[in-house]
Amino acid sequence: MRIQTYAIIPALQPYIKLICTMDCDDDTEVNHIRVLPDACAELFLNYTHTPVARIGGDLYQRSIVTFRMNQPIDVQMRKGAGVLALCFHPGMAYKFIQIPMHELSNTTAALADVWHNTATELEEKMEMAGCNEQRAGIMQQYLLEQLADVKDDLHITQCLSAAQLSGGLVPAGKLAMDTGISQRQLSRKFQEHVGLSPKEYLRVSRFISSLHHLKRYPGLSLTEVACKSGYYDQAHFIRDYKDYTGYTPGQVALNPDILY
Repeated sequence: MRIQTYAIIPALQPYIKLICTMDCDDDTEVNHIRVLPDACAELFLNYTHTPVARIGGDLYQRSIVTFRMNQPIDVQMRKGAGVLALCFHPGMAYKFIQIPMHELSNTTAALADVWHNTATELEEKMEMAGCNEQRAGIMQQYLLEQLADVKDDLHITQCLSAAQLSGGLVPAGKLAMDTGISQRQLSRKFQEHVGLSPKEYLRVSRFISSLHHLKRYPGLSLTEVACKSGYYDQAHFIRDYKDYTGYTPGQVALNPDILY
C-alpha cells in the first residue's frame, strides 16, 4: 500500500488531524489489519471503481465514514482501491457532520448516508482530479467553505485540550469545574460532540497515551509504559488493552497487523 500525507491548511488544523491518500496496487498483498480506537472520526473518499475495503466482515463499495471511538475494527483494503483519508481530531467531526456523535459511535457508514448528494459530488471531483495533491486540495477547500457555518463550542474545546495535555489523567469533575458548567451538562456536550461520556473519553485518552509510549520507546518495559501513562497498577493497564484491542499489551507490541 502506498500512503502519502499532505499539509493541512492553517484554518483547518484545529479540526483535522491527518490527510493522506492510500493506494493499493493490483499486485499488492493486503492483510487484515486491526485498527485501534482513538476517539476519532475518519472519512475515506473513493476515487476508483474498486470497493474501498472490507470492515468487520462487511464490504463497502463507495466512500465511507468510520467513528472509531472506543472499539477496534478489522480492516482489509481491496486490491486496486484508492482513497483519500481524512482523520478529524476528537470532537471535531461534529462541526462538519452535524449528527450527534453518540448516535454514530463505533459504527461505519456509507458517506452518502451522512453527506447525501455532497458525497457523490466529491467522489466525482476526486475521480476527475489529475493527481492526489489535487484531491487533497479539493477536500480541504470543501471543508474550508463549511467553516463559515461552524461555531466552536468553547466548553468542549477547553475540555478536549485539557484531556490531551494531561494524557487523560485530569478528573472528569475538574473538567466540569474548570468550564463552569455542571457534570450533567458536560456529559451531554461530550455525547453530542465526541460520542463518549467524559469519563470514558478520559479512559480512552489514557490508553492512547500508553500506545504512544509503547511505539516511541520500545526499550521500555510494559511496567514502565503503564507507569508513565498514569496507570495505578498492571491490572487496569491490561484490562484497558483487552477492552480496546482484544489483546494484552505484550501482544499489541509484537503484532505487526495491529495499527496504532
